[in-house]
Amino acid sequence: MEGIAVLEVLAPGILSTIQDRGRFGFGRFGVAPGGALDHFALRVANLLVDNPENEAAIEITLTGFKTRVLVDLAVAVTGGDLGLRCNGEPLRMWQSQLLKNGDQLSFESHRFGCRAYLTVGGGFCLPKVLGSRSTNLNSGFGGMNGRPLQKGDILRSEVPGRHLDAAGRVFDLNDVPVYSNCREIRVVPGPQDRQFTDAGINTFFNAWYRVAPQSDRTGIRLQGEPIESRPGAADSILSEGLIPGAIQVPGDQQPIILLGETVSGGYRKIATVISADLPLTGQMMPGDSVRFRAVSVHEARRALWRREDKIARFRDKLS
Repeated sequence: MEGIAVLEVLAPGILSTIQDRGRFGFGRFGVAPGGALDHFALRVANLLVDNPENEAAIEITLTGFKTRVLVDLAVAVTGGDLGLRCNGEPLRMWQSQLLKNGDQLSFESHRFGCRAYLTVGGGFCLPKVLGSRSTNLNSGFGGMNGRPLQKGDILRSEVPGRHLDAAGRVFDLNDVPVYSNCREIRVVPGPQDRQFTDAGINTFFNAWYRVAPQSDRTGIRLQGEPIESRPGAADSILSEGLIPGAIQVPGDQQPIILLGETVSGGYRKIATVISADLPLTGQMMPGDSVRFRAVSVHEARRALWRREDKIARFRDKLS
């Protein structure tokens, strides 16, 4: 494999995978987009180390990941606060750091959020599959041979020395998302919301739901008050294409927020998470509470513009 060895995985933690922004345009072949579940954090982390925003990073779930630095290296960690430490001492997130050969990074204690993103200046030397380095665990390709990172894995990078000057970049903490364990998610109703009773719609928009332990990168299963469908409505519909953020309601009347690891489904969608709030769903973990608020398509677009403006302002500042 080409490139310079930059990281050695000492402990993989609960689940650590290589992810970029995903692969798109292959849904007709059954290939899900995948990619980082919090792509806002991924993009900022890459800008912090002077990488393209779509460069691959390590997506770390909860705690336990540990790695040794094998060469002087610019790194950044964004996303959820999972107890980032360097050589046992706390290390600031949302800021690029210059680490030395032999330093050890670890994620030792969950504080808030579910996933953190570790980028290195120069990115990772891994082959692209269908235009992306993202790990597709269900299909077994991308990343490190389609699997989670394992103890002993060596990650390589191209010309990491050219990115050392990026150390010290800081993202405005006022623009960092709030990763709360009790949050409100904005949604656009539909497309099959008319197949639920008025009482069911009222329940969906007023009840609090708890994230179930069965949640994963495919979807977030919620537990709470059942959402009533109209009399005579079937439990399922003809399978159709899905997008990340679609909220299905299967026969048990408990909603599921779909993420980026599926492309079709046969349950009715009561609403869809707006693009600006999708990164927040990627930070939800079992036990968190969530409620939904309906917004218009116009409001959804404005929210997306505001989020993109944060990244644009940071990008302009760097240039």
